[in-house]
Amino acid sequence: MFTKQNLLATVVAAVAMFVLGFLIWGVATVDFFEGHTLTDAMKEEPDFPMLILSNLIAAFALSSVYGKWARGYHSFGGGFQFGLWIGVFVGLGMGLLWYATSEFMDLTGHLVEAVLDIVYYGIIGAVIALMYKATHPKEGQA
Repeated sequence: MFTKQNLLATVVAAVAMFVLGFLIWGVATVDFFEGHTLTDAMKEEPDFPMLILSNLIAAFALSSVYGKWARGYHSFGGGFQFGLWIGVFVGLGMGLLWYATSEFMDLTGHLVEAVLDIVYYGIIGAVIALMYKATHPKEGQA
């Protein structure tokens, strides 16, 4: 669990999650989601230390699960596929659960969020896979 591969993948994925999350939800889609928000529960300014901690925890969990899932075979495509399934779980599974039980966004907002989650986690999965591949012991090294 605390291998060099996992820890390096965790750090790089946490940075990618923070930057990509900011670009997607903090810049590119702000206006779209304002138009589909039913109840605005957002803080005026995010709690950045907690945001960084949450990205580290999520990246560690994703990297740890990926390490078991990949079984030693690491590729961009395999990592993207791993992340895609995480995105389906988060975006569609949890997103539609939130739609069914809360009034944060309308259905269009939740469906667009699901697509964004699938792409976002696909990219994060690919980043994790590439870090595992880059730090994988070479033949004769163990």
